[in-house]
Amino acid sequence: MICEKIQLTLSSLFPESAPLPPEPESAGDEKDKKAKSPLPPRQDGLMEREYLVHGYHLDAQVSPAQLVTAVTMLDEAEFFIESITGVDWIKDNQLEVVYDFSRYDFDLCRVVIRTRIDRKSPVVPTITNIYPGANWHERETHDFFGIKFAGHPHLIPLLLPEDADFHPLLKDFKA
Repeated sequence: MICEKIQLTLSSLFPESAPLPPEPESAGDEKDKKAKSPLPPRQDGLMEREYLVHGYHLDAQVSPAQLVTAVTMLDEAEFFIESITGVDWIKDNQLEVVYDFSRYDFDLCRVVIRTRIDRKSPVVPTITNIYPGANWHERETHDFFGIKFAGHPHLIPLLLPEDADFHPLLKDFKA
């Protein structure tokens, strides 16, 4: 019931013609691919996922402009932020920021919010004004991927040296 409510709420972010997020390619035989396939896609931009396979129920790809709205909807539905990380899609010349959300009734609904940005200007809005605990997650993601979180109150290195001019989790990083 909680998942259905948040699905309905998040659906307002997507026009009916929005493309669905792509399903990552899986290695293995046809039987494995069938087991890992998502539930039938919705028509709005959300993907329902099989929790036992993916570890979450809903997957939403939003634009950076929609990010704060989507996160606010989850906060109002009493979700908490579990983690924030990045993914380097070097072949697409993009970076992706991945936000994992859950509730204290854990297995009822877990949500992943994703947003993609250009590698040359990796900027997304901060969510620290909604979730203060996102502060260090955003700092860590900035350290390792170079993603800037616009409006962050203290975006200084968390784990790397203060004078570091590199981002070690980018796929083109050379030590």
